[in-house]
Amino acid sequence: MNRAGPGMPIALLLACAVACSAAPVNISDISQDEFLANRASYAIVLDVRRADEFAGGHVPGALNVPHDQLAARLPELGLDSDAPVVVYCRSGRRAGLAGSVLLEAGFTDVRHLVGDMSGWRESGRPIVQP
Repeated sequence: MNRAGPGMPIALLLACAVACSAAPVNISDISQDEFLANRASYAIVLDVRRADEFAGGHVPGALNVPHDQLAARLPELGLDSDAPVVVYCRSGRRAGLAGSVLLEAGFTDVRHLVGDMSGWRESGRPIVQP
């Protein structure tokens, strides 16, 4: 015998809707043009390549924290987890890994720079070479 009554399916649907209504936390893409047009909005730009790659040229204003060191170095960096963060690497894989680390650490606005450093160079964007 089903004791749930006719309102139970509706109650379950409502419960699922409430549980699923929290905004999903994902890494969003940001185009190079959008990034440059709104550069002042992105105080935190992380280049998650190796130090030697960073030394070979990077996006102006970027901070180099290799992706495999990011989790351990987050406390020393003192980054605001509510501030928008843009991450990039050479081609995207390491930026995705770093973005996941940031999300797991509570960062709420993580953006992946479309094209990464390879695309940035190909587009003729400004590059800093120390």
